[in-house]
Amino acid sequence: MESVLSLPVRVRDESPVVARPPAARSGVIRILLFLLLSVVMLFVTDYLVDSGLRRITTSSFGVYNRLVNGQINTDIIISGSSRALNNVDPRVIQGRTGRTTFNIGINGSQTDMQVAVLKTYLKHNVRPSLVIHSLDSFTFVTSHGGVFFPGQYLPYLHEDAIYEALSAINANTWKARYLPLYGYAVEDMNFTWLTGLGGRLGWNPREDHYFGFQPRFARWTAELARLKDSKPEGIRFEIEPAGVRDFEELLRRCKDLGIPVLLVYSPVYFEEQALEVNRDEIFARFKELAQRYDATLWDYSRSPISFRRDYFVNSQHLNADGAAAFSAALAGDLASSGLLGPRRQADGRGPHESR
Repeated sequence: MESVLSLPVRVRDESPVVARPPAARSGVIRILLFLLLSVVMLFVTDYLVDSGLRRITTSSFGVYNRLVNGQINTDIIISGSSRALNNVDPRVIQGRTGRTTFNIGINGSQTDMQVAVLKTYLKHNVRPSLVIHSLDSFTFVTSHGGVFFPGQYLPYLHEDAIYEALSAINANTWKARYLPLYGYAVEDMNFTWLTGLGGRLGWNPREDHYFGFQPRFARWTAELARLKDSKPEGIRFEIEPAGVRDFEELLRRCKDLGIPVLLVYSPVYFEEQALEVNRDEIFARFKELAQRYDATLWDYSRSPISFRRDYFVNSQHLNADGAAAFSAALAGDLASSGLLGPRRQADGRGPHESR
């Protein structure tokens, strides 16, 4: 018989077992679910805003949407800053030349963003027979510290040309592309997201763009007088190497694609011209680059329009009457210039498009 002393002794573990109360586990799960739901809602809202903006058919977003959807496809494209947007009426040019015309000028833009939008246009639309690019005294100045109204670009960050240009200006652009609502909450101060939600519900802003052209129905402001008081020594517009490269990229892209470029310096009020101390240097650079890339340069600085204050809103921008007068002059010169190539083919392809 086995001795009791030889039997194995089982020692009972008396240490307490700490178990998480069911209520605590439930609380953690609820927090995680709330966080997950919040993230999902951010992505959903971001999608609704972007898709709403891309549904708009009027005003500036209407122009962008027609551009990226390949719905413009005109013979003549007008590009540039607000001086293109507000000074050149494509309806007048189309009526005089018989060639379809559209304006893709961008308010508050420098050449870097103008190039990005033009490249995006060329990606989605038939190549035009002519690009009319509007020049500024600040053509060679880059986008310092960000772009004007960044909300106008946010729905189109999937377009490589626009995204790359913005990234070169602002290293945080990737956040606006990949983090939901970041761009609208941090970069854009114009509550563009409300416009997007309205667009998602079928609302469109009041139409103020006509074939991309936005007329200014206003009269002369005191802006020039304030400028003269603040800059008695005159104004110098920098010629930045990066700005020159941006401008060259525009000319090179069009030349490589066989698209003629007409560089146009639209009227600037004559008193403003007298303030620009390095004006001759800037125009010498315009002429040199135009010659290098086989572009045509027309300067309307001495046009009679430049001496009529009643045609201007401020020293750089024409009002609706001034834009009508200048567009008529430009259209007449264009019609008699021989710059316009063959008319678009019946199948809708441009003269450079392959079948």
